[in-house]
Amino acid sequence: MEKSCVLSIAMVINEELIAARKKVAEKRPKFIRQESWRYDRLAENWRKPKGKDNKMRKQKSGMPAIVKVGYRGPRVSRGLHPSGYTDNLVHNVNELARLDPKKDAARLGHTVGKRKRVGMIAKATELGIKVLNAGKLAPKNEEEEKE
Repeated sequence: MEKSCVLSIAMVINEELIAARKKVAEKRPKFIRQESWRYDRLAENWRKPKGKDNKMRKQKSGMPAIVKVGYRGPRVSRGLHPSGYTDNLVHNVNELARLDPKKDAARLGHTVGKRKRVGMIAKATELGIKVLNAGKLAPKNEEEEKE
């Protein structure tokens, strides 16, 4: 019973910040490339409209919305991982020791080799720090394997 309480506390870190970010994101329109609905050769991924008489650039009514700073999410929730932790890039154990386990999570750099990665993941679990990209090297709990 105690273990589930600990897990639920870990899952709800910064939950209100994530909810605020999600609320803003739901109202944000889907930004599409100009004329992508007209030509199959144009993908829908966003490109800034350019051109002297471009109606989308001029923000005429009936045209899709363009990307503007007003659609940005709340400042306090920017940079948060979907788990609620702040995402921190780490390359060695010394950088790992600087993190706060209550609000920070570690993302191991892609240049870190397997030997150091295993040691860093072990140290992170010892310190109680969540590793976002542990993968198959993450330590397995004996209790979970029995179930």
